[in-house]
This record gives sequence, structure tokens and C-alpha cells, in this order.
Amino acid sequence: MKDLISGSKLYLIHRKEQWSLTVYGWLFTLILILVLILFTVTNIYPFLAVNAPISADVLVVEGWIPDYAIKGAIAEFKRGHYRQVITTGTPVSKGYYLAEYKNFAELTAATFIALGFDNNHLVAIPTPYTLKNRTYASAVAVRQWLSTSDLTVKSINLYTSGPHARRSWIIFKSALTPTIKVGVIAAEPQEYNFKAWWQSSEGVRTIIGEAIAYIYARFFNCKS
Repeated sequence: MKDLISGSKLYLIHRKEQWSLTVYGWLFTLILILVLILFTVTNIYPFLAVNAPISADVLVVEGWIPDYAIKGAIAEFKRGHYRQVITTGTPVSKGYYLAEYKNFAELTAATFIALGFDNNHLVAIPTPYTLKNRTYASAVAVRQWLSTSDLTVKSINLYTSGPHARRSWIIFKSALTPTIKVGVIAAEPQEYNFKAWWQSSEGVRTIIGEAIAYIYARFFNCKS
């Protein structure tokens, strides 16, 4: 049978040369992986929480940000010599039927006023309810309001919270440019130490979630 198989050139197995890592090769690979992980962990927050403000006419504030960040937005308004603050936001997800303010845009605008902000420089632009693409829907609502307002706006700065900044920046630019230039400002979170975000469950959930969302928005759907 062996002769028959050999004679007919029918081979069921064959021998071939194969390269593989040595012990030092595996050690080098492991060190490289650890270095990449360390680099990612220490640099992902400043990448996501991008600060790229520009000279702008209007400060757009995402309405879901916490109260301490609203105080930061008021300080930014005073520093930046803006003409207007716009608050955005979807309907509140809890207490809708009991709340005085039915959406985050109006709730945040009311918080601005409670903190002493001049309501003559403030407008709330609620975002219609949407199951997905909420940030993009907010950007579109801002675009539509600006197109019908008396303001001549050539640039805005988007004020948002921490690692959400880069994704929101991408989405607002996709909705507003090239007509309106868009900068971004990221408020530092107080729920966790952003310099060591991996040491708290809140930091881990936030950073990993925003990293995944950024990748999806950047490479698959910029309206998410």
C-alpha cells in the first residue's frame, strides 16, 4: 500500500520547515505588549478628553453635564467673551412626569440662571426624543436654530464633560462644518481621578465606554 501511494505521488502528509519564537522572542513580545498597554492606559484619557478651543461667538453646552461642570461653563463664558450660551439636551429619562423641566436643555439653562447667569445671553434648544444618535440630533437642532436666528455665528465652542469630548466634537463638526467652525472644551470630571481613572469602577466604565463609542463614531457612524 505504501509503495502504491508513493508510486502515484499521492501523499497524505508532508514535512515542512516552520519558524517559531524563542524564549527571548516570547519575552520581547510580552514586554512590547505590556508597553503598549501602559501607553494606552496613560494616554487614552487626554486623547478622549480633548481641549481644542477656538475664538468663538457662541458657547454650546451639552445639557446632561453635572452642575459643577456648569459652573465651569459660566467661567469659560466670562473668559472667552462669547455673545451667547446655548444649552442642548434630550428629554429627561427619570422623573419626566414630575419634573418642572422636561429636558436637559431647559434644566441646564435654569441652572445657569440659578447660578446668577444673565438669561439675556442664554437660550435652551431641546433635542427631540430619539432612540439613537442623540448627540447628532442635538447638533442638528443647534444648526437649525442658528440658521433662523438673528445671530451671525461663524464659530462655536462645544463645552462638555471629560472623555465624551472627542466624540461630541467629531459629531458636531460633521453637522456644522464648513459653515460653522467648531472647537471643544472638556470639563474635568469629579466622579473619579482622571489621572488614575483605572483605579475606580466609575473611571473604568466611563473610559472604556467612551473609547468604544469613539471608535464606532469615528470609523462606522459619525452620527452616533
